[in-house]
Amino acid sequence: MTGASSGIGLAIAEEFLSEGAKVIFSDINNFPKELPTENAFFQAADVSKVEDVENLIKLALEKFGRLDVMVNNAGIGTMGSALDTDDNTWQKTIDINLTGTFYGLRAAAKAMKNLGNGGSIINMSSILGKVGMSSTLAYCASKGGVVQMTHAAALDLAADKIRVNAIAPGFIKTAMTKGLEENKPFNDLIISSTPLGYFGEAQDIAKTAVFLASEESKYMTGEVIYVDGGWTAK
Repeated sequence: MTGASSGIGLAIAEEFLSEGAKVIFSDINNFPKELPTENAFFQAADVSKVEDVENLIKLALEKFGRLDVMVNNAGIGTMGSALDTDDNTWQKTIDINLTGTFYGLRAAAKAMKNLGNGGSIINMSSILGKVGMSSTLAYCASKGGVVQMTHAAALDLAADKIRVNAIAPGFIKTAMTKGLEENKPFNDLIISSTPLGYFGEAQDIAKTAVFLASEESKYMTGEVIYVDGGWTAK
């Protein structure tokens, strides 16, 4: 899985390990601690580089002999409105959040099809892939693209029993959102806009990912699960 050195990605990878899975941790950053088991390996990867992503899939096949689940989690948050988003911000956001997800989806789908055992591909979107927020133009566009990619890929891969779903988190307590929590006016806005009235935890997303990876969701494909405290129900 990608983006696994911290936050939501780390929580997902560790939850998979606790359920008995064998996991390739990857991130553009170095892994911050020793991996806890022989069932886990780390490989650095920049998801905006197709060769890095394809090498992750090769490593999984070399180490484990199969590929059952791919989690495309790596992403960045960027700010900028329709008037002031510069070219570099736009391109970097699309390269990592959208193109990086595409590279992971395509490489995993090819491997799963060749193995012939089906599989589950889980893409990370966001509530901002469904609803807008001012000054987050590129981020909204990238996460909306992940939603539509998920729908299309689910149709493309259904005949091969490869399921493709997405998780769309709301505001989750991670290093990425720490600044938002500490900004009282913005924090108050988020809390008041979330029907349950609080930030989610990374573990909330991890539990959803395990569900989508498991046989408990075997009849689900092309779905987006919003784990957002009710934000998108309004």
